[in-house]
Amino acid sequence: MPTSPLIQTVGELVRENPARSRVFERLSIDYCCGGKVPLREACRGRGLDPERVAADLAAVDDEPVESPDDPASMGLAALADHIEATHHALLREELPRLDVMTEKVAQVHGDAEPRLHDIRRVFVACREELEAHMLKEERVLFPMIRELEQADGPVAFHCGSLANPIRMMEHEHDSAGDAMARFKELTDGYTPPEWACNTYRAMVDGLAAFERDMHQHVHKENNVLFPRALELEASRSAKGGA
Repeated sequence: MPTSPLIQTVGELVRENPARSRVFERLSIDYCCGGKVPLREACRGRGLDPERVAADLAAVDDEPVESPDDPASMGLAALADHIEATHHALLREELPRLDVMTEKVAQVHGDAEPRLHDIRRVFVACREELEAHMLKEERVLFPMIRELEQADGPVAFHCGSLANPIRMMEHEHDSAGDAMARFKELTDGYTPPEWACNTYRAMVDGLAAFERDMHQHVHKENNVLFPRALELEASRSAKGGA
């Protein structure tokens, strides 16, 4: 008997069908950092009807899939490579661009809209943390995951279990999620004022795209890559002790 989507976690639902993320994006339901929350609980937290949301998800499942992006079907090394080539690469392109725009818009329009200075402060802290975060994943955690996938038995890591660096990465994901929530709040849901100049509008649009990609990025790590890596580590350890 199929599991009711109401008791599945939001992260599990998106892992089964990445296209479902469109529903959660539209309803502002967090499926990345908050992906461990059951659908019923997530809906109630947003004042939504769980049955209606489940029906919306079912409608997505009935749609033809044009270009599937299914991280759950990838090997661990392939998924780590995909995250670096897709999401890390995008961040390295977009963070400098957003840095210039948030600074310029705050300087020019900060007197008329003081929240622009808050956006700037949140962005600077977020960029610094994300750049350090990506290096830790690329130089430490992802190589460990690749090594584990290639091994036939237990792997002794300098940090002990993979759970230790993963716990740190998830904590930093939570911090990035807080920054995304602040951007959305400070821009009135990514809606620029009528008087906004083109740079202001481009900044708001860029922050909205930044949030959308971060949701996909963090989901692939928190709800797919990390749990599967921990499961593999446990099975390798059990095999070694057999």
